Amino acid sequence: MLRGSLIGTAWMTGLSVRPYLISRAVDDGLRTGDTRALALWVAAIVVAGMGLSYLGTMRHRTMTFIREDAKARSAAVVLRQLSRVGAVLPRRAATGEVATVGGTDIDRAAHALTLTGPGVGAVVAYLVIAVVLWSISPLLALCVVVGVPSVGLVVAPLLRRLEQAESVYRQQQGELTARSGDIVAGLRVLAGVGGRGLFARRYAARSRDLLVEGYRVGAANSWIDAATVAVPGLFLAAVVWLSARMAVTGDISVGELVAVYGYVATLVVPVWFLLEGGHQLIRGRVAARRIVALLAVTPDDVGGPRTTPARLGAATVPGTRQPPGPAAPGAAPLGPAAPGAAPFNSASPVAAPLGPADLHDPSSGLTVRAGRLTVVAAAEPADAVALADRLGRYTVSDATWGGVPLADVGLDEVRARVLVADHDAYLFAGTLREVLRGARADVDHRRVDAALHAASAEDVVDALPDGLDTPLDTRARSLSGGQRQRVRLARALLAEPEVLILVEPTSAVDAHTEARIAERLRRARAGRTTVVLTTSPLLLGRADVVAHLAAGRVVATGAHAELLDRDPGYRRLVARGDADAEQALR
Repeated sequence: MLRGSLIGTAWMTGLSVRPYLISRAVDDGLRTGDTRALALWVAAIVVAGMGLSYLGTMRHRTMTFIREDAKARSAAVVLRQLSRVGAVLPRRAATGEVATVGGTDIDRAAHALTLTGPGVGAVVAYLVIAVVLWSISPLLALCVVVGVPSVGLVVAPLLRRLEQAESVYRQQQGELTARSGDIVAGLRVLAGVGGRGLFARRYAARSRDLLVEGYRVGAANSWIDAATVAVPGLFLAAVVWLSARMAVTGDISVGELVAVYGYVATLVVPVWFLLEGGHQLIRGRVAARRIVALLAVTPDDVGGPRTTPARLGAATVPGTRQPPGPAAPGAAPLGPAAPGAAPFNSASPVAAPLGPADLHDPSSGLTVRAGRLTVVAAAEPADAVALADRLGRYTVSDATWGGVPLADVGLDEVRARVLVADHDAYLFAGTLREVLRGARADVDHRRVDAALHAASAEDVVDALPDGLDTPLDTRARSLSGGQRQRVRLARALLAEPEVLILVEPTSAVDAHTEARIAERLRRARAGRTTVVLTTSPLLLGRADVVAHLAAGRVVATGAHAELLDRDPGYRRLVARGDADAEQALR
């Protein structure tokens, strides 16, 4: 930026050299008939033009470097922030907001930095031209000194109006982008329930509202663009008219008249840069506020230390809940942490249980026995998600693991041994084989086949043209909802964590498939701790222990059949409000 300011200053100031050279050529060469003097001044004009071309090229190259470097740095900081907040991001920022920050706001903020070089040069050139004009005519210099700030005063209200309109527009644009993403993601479901037309009409209405705001932004932009051209032109005309009258009265020479015109015409360039820079600054400020708002999002404080010396091992599973961990060996840092970010507790960790151990959640009263299949039937889905967060240490809680406070165990150790798999966990682009095994190249085909069998997903592979080597797009949108859910389940099973917590793993599959999954899941996880949060009777019937969760507390535990006999609330929950089904379960 310093180099750009120096080059920009040299270029802007150099623009005022040519009018002086032209005035000397007129007065010393043309008016006196001195051919030799005229040739020397013409040669000087040519050399000055070549020098200005070089300086202009270097100024533009430097400003382009500043812009691209700023975009790369900003993108790196934002990317690091998105990785740092992890699973918290969907609860704090809409998808459309993140998309517009990464796609538009970073570019506009970076463009604002390019005004530094020509901006500093414009101010210096303005002062130099004012001094030069003072040597010709104090009256003309006074016109310039007063006129240029007046141009800024004319445009300033338009810039404020633009900032207000741009802020509203960018906010609504982010919301509409998020809505469009939601519609596309749930298009099949909307078509199935007949809601496609309703959501299309709602989107069209919001789009029309955004169009109105877009017209407001466009109106402000058009006035600013018009003023940027017209006001300096009017200013130039006024000064030239005044200097021409002074030339007629003999106050200044013809050569000085040409020089004045050249100086003022040159001054149009700095004035234009200042006005355009103000325009870019307004748009950059609006964009920067949105970037800073995203950087201000902090991950949930899950308490406890980050690492533990006890054990580090299993690879993480792409797409499952994974908050940020330490950088991979050899990875280059992407940038500083977000300002105001809450650091993780760096207290010394305690040793995790050396082997399988019970998990206990005092908030709900649930105890998950090691090596058993525990199914939790929650009356409220939010209570089930909150329970998974506490057992997986995605929030601060009093949960214990083998009698040790879970919050005191190193976070990396918890992530390596306890896996929380949501039913809508993210699926990255890649072949199906890559989606299933992630970065773990040591997973052989037998383990992949076993995981697919347990998730009843062999038909998904059979239906793809290249089987496991078939490329899938982001979120695997080419698959149906049930197929995606079974792929997620197979991926979680393939990770083989010591503790697996599944949230509604069969909500999108049919009853026959669900029955197969229930039977195979029990066999695949035999002897390992598994928690399933669901109200599916088929999964509840295969559980070693069923826990009924109501109002956030465990109100009954036992086998599925036992709870059906002695717990009316559990019976109503499993029957899902169907009186006939509830009577049949009695």
